[in-house]
Amino acid sequence: MPAFCTRSPTPRQVEAFNGFSDWVRLGQRGTVAHYDPVEQEKDVKFTSLLANLLIFHNTLDIADAVRQLQAEGEVMDPLDLAQISPYPTEHVNRFGVYSTHGRGSAPEDYDTRLDVDFSVLQDEQATAA
Repeated sequence: MPAFCTRSPTPRQVEAFNGFSDWVRLGQRGTVAHYDPVEQEKDVKFTSLLANLLIFHNTLDIADAVRQLQAEGEVMDPLDLAQISPYPTEHVNRFGVYSTHGRGSAPEDYDTRLDVDFSVLQDEQATAA
């Protein structure tokens, strides 16, 4: 695994995830609705799962945008890509109407390849250590 994927998150990154998770949580403004430890654990796990699913969706959208720019001839700087947050919320309609039509259709295969040289980030991290 690349070195930039194995490092511990910074306090800033942890706070960004916590803020995102609080936004994802649909009610109670972060307060505990139940004093039952089992229900509290369910709430925390569900919120974390929902936040991670939305992060994955955002990451797929970002990767698609990068691939489209590359197809148009743009050169992607890995340092610029490293600054993109997986926590945008503007495009999410939390209280909208969602259709369940087409649930029987299979999703497209996920393309894991992204033609960006991330070794620059590994070299930068090695010199900082």
